[in-house]
Amino acid sequence: MPVPDDDPFEKPWRDPARGDKLGLIGVGGDLLPRTLLAAYRDGVFPWFSEGDPLLWWSPDPRAIFELDGIHCSRSLARTIRSGRFRTTVDREFEAVMRACGTTRPDGTWVTESMVAGYAELHRLGHAHSLEVWAEAAPGDWHLAGGIYGVAQGGLFAGESMFHHARDASKVALVALGEHLRARGYTLFDTQMVTDHTTSMGAVQIPRADYLQRLHAALAMTGVTFGGSRFRRSP
Repeated sequence: MPVPDDDPFEKPWRDPARGDKLGLIGVGGDLLPRTLLAAYRDGVFPWFSEGDPLLWWSPDPRAIFELDGIHCSRSLARTIRSGRFRTTVDREFEAVMRACGTTRPDGTWVTESMVAGYAELHRLGHAHSLEVWAEAAPGDWHLAGGIYGVAQGGLFAGESMFHHARDASKVALVALGEHLRARGYTLFDTQMVTDHTTSMGAVQIPRADYLQRLHAALAMTGVTFGGSRFRRSP
């Protein structure tokens, strides 16, 4: 379901092209669908901790995955082929999002207001999840990992991932990359690099290049997230 973008409102962030290297470009505002969608269209994302004001970011450089550059090692490929994990899309969005918050010992930015905002985006068809399931006992599959993010045009903005079983988040990332390629996406944003995403092939590009690629991705039509060949119910 589309969200009208012709309802004017005052954006709480400034032009990201004029931001500094750190990338903090706005404070305040809300997490309503129109605000979140406008942020991603501008190359901006929210990131803040519980009790902090709402902060908006557009770092320079920006981290992305090239869709043909996600690293799948031989051992990971064997794990995927083994059938040890199964994957689905958009089956447990909120559970994935909450797990991304509860698995971090240093605190979380997955606040209740973030969950509410992105769950509404999911209901409207703009936020999506990919789940990874593992078999705890014969026929008993449990959520072992996953990743979620926001999609607009040919952009998928990955927000966070988690794992409760070894390799589950890597399986999620490889499966998501294949899904995005199959569906015609051209830009997989991962915001900032971590040791984990770097090991999986994430690279950094200048913010100006990111904004240019974002503009081209947003102009794409007919790209949808659903209908994955990876949707296999456990």
